[in-house]
Order: sequence, then C-alpha cells, then structure tokens
Amino acid sequence: MYSKEKIFLEYFSKSYNKEMGVTNRIEGLDQFFELEKKLFLHMFSYEIEEAKAVLRKMIDLIIARTGKQMILNVKNYYIQLASIMARKLYENQVPTDKVMAFNIASVDIIDTQMNDAQFLQCADELVEFFVLVITERKKPSFGHQTVNKVILFINDGIETSLTVEDIANHFNISTSHLSRIFREHTGVTLVEYLNIRKVEECQFFLRHTNKPILDISDAFHFCNQSYFTRIFKKYTGVTPKQFRNHLEHPTFKYVFPNEPKSL
Repeated sequence: MYSKEKIFLEYFSKSYNKEMGVTNRIEGLDQFFELEKKLFLHMFSYEIEEAKAVLRKMIDLIIARTGKQMILNVKNYYIQLASIMARKLYENQVPTDKVMAFNIASVDIIDTQMNDAQFLQCADELVEFFVLVITERKKPSFGHQTVNKVILFINDGIETSLTVEDIANHFNISTSHLSRIFREHTGVTLVEYLNIRKVEECQFFLRHTNKPILDISDAFHFCNQSYFTRIFKKYTGVTPKQFRNHLEHPTFKYVFPNEPKSL
C-alpha cells in the first residue's frame, strides 16, 4: 500500500489543541451550534427578523473568540454558513444547479463585495437570500394538483424562455384550460405569474451583482429593457436602476391572493 509522510496532520492537531485552550474560556460558546439550529428553524419558517437576530448572537460569539481578527473570522464563517445553507437547500429538493448557483454566488459576494463596515448587513441579506430560494421550493397547496405542479415547474425553469404554450404542452393540456384553472385557483393569471417570478429573481442580480440591467432583462427573456422596467416597477414600486441604487428598498415577495392559509 502506498504511503507518504503526513504533512498537515501534526499542524491540525496542534492548532486543535491550541483552540481548545481558548474556546473553553469563552462564556456562551457552547450555545453556538444550538443557535445555528435555531437559525435554520426560523429561516424554514420564513421568520426572517427572528433569524437575523439569532445570527447576530452567533456573530457576537465569533467576535468574542477572535478579537482583532473579528472581520476575517466572521467572513470565514459566512462562507461556511453559505455551504451549510446550500446543503440544506439540496436536502429540501432544490434542483442541484440552483444549489450550486446559490453556493457559488454567496461565497463570491461574501469574498469580493463585503467590506468591513458591511458585515452585519451582509449577514441580514444572506438570511434573506436563503429564505428567498427556499420559499421557491415551498410546496404549493392549492386544491388542484396540476396547478401546484405548474407553480413548481415555473419556479425551476424561470430563467428559461417559458411560455404558457410550453407549460401547457409539458402537462399535456390545452392552454385555455391551463389558464382557466390556474387563475381560478391562484387568483392570478399564468402570464402575470410568469412576470412576477421573473421580477422576484431579477432582484438578486440587481442587488448582488454588477451585471448590466439590459443583460438581466435579456437573461430573463423580457422582450426589451423598456418592458422589463415597466413590469419591474409595477410590482416593486421602483425601476430596476432605483432598486439597485437604493439598498434600503425592500425586496418584493409575492403572495397569491388565494393562497391557502397555514394551519
């Protein structure tokens, strides 16, 4: 059996023993992973403000451990957290390509865009981003199974050039019948829902990337930038440019008029 000299094992062991001597003296550090469990419970319940508050407590514990290098260590934890979030998305049947995109995008933004003064804002928006993605995978519970399947189908394929005809053909039903049952059960037309989902997705690229607005419009298959701007403003209240330039503007999240109430 081939063997070679172990280079890193001794380093791992020494660093581990050193860290044990430090972490044992920090009050409350034993709560860290319990807080992480609470963080995900809140996020999966769409309790965004509660999740943000829990993450702030976790950040305080990291800062208490790391002192002068607090920003670097907080940043490193955000990167770890993004990977854990990706795993949770995968476990909840989010498609693999979206899981990988979430992880890569999150790590890239944390690594390249976050400056020292923004570390708390970054935490808040990482929570919002995770909830946005997991909400897409929330199983609809309307009284018609085809309608529920159509919603999931749209969520998974929103970055493709989906049309009502494409969706009807996929489910082997007529466009008129599909349009009728969709509006009857959800309270919104299928065409309108396609635009709503595009607007929801575009918000991430506007706020977290430098991608030109025209390119975002094209990526989501709007016929032109003017139409994109009109549709975006209809649902968010601002233009894409205003949304990008004013971080305080809230993220738009749609709720179906006829959405069944959770028990």
